[in-house]
Amino acid sequence: MVAFLNPSAVHAPIGSYTHTAVVPAGTELVFISGQVGMRQDGSIPATLSEQAEVVFGNLRACLRAHGIDMDAVVKLTSYLVSGQDVHAMREIRQRHFRTHCPTSTAVFVPALVNPAFLLEVEAVAVKPTFTSV
Repeated sequence: MVAFLNPSAVHAPIGSYTHTAVVPAGTELVFISGQVGMRQDGSIPATLSEQAEVVFGNLRACLRAHGIDMDAVVKLTSYLVSGQDVHAMREIRQRHFRTHCPTSTAVFVPALVNPAFLLEVEAVAVKPTFTSV
């Protein structure tokens, strides 16, 4: 099981994240490329809130393809286009992650690869490996 820890010598997290995570032996790392607000049909919603719903839905779909879910994420990196409402993104993120608080970094950027994209989120997750006895 991953051990999440907020060291007492560091300020309390200012959001839904944890300062550190230790991944134990016997797990595989699953790296998820940056997910953007593009639906399976190629359409891109116009608003940040709509894109955030798609982004976190895409992330969940990528995780489930490996037999894991959002609680397997140990590191999340969010790239948000400058001027967008970070609080709106955080609310949607928290709804998808519920009480799970992976380590996290959020960065404002001037633009993403497609000007229609307002948010991109990448993740690292863990998947237990099972050995037969």
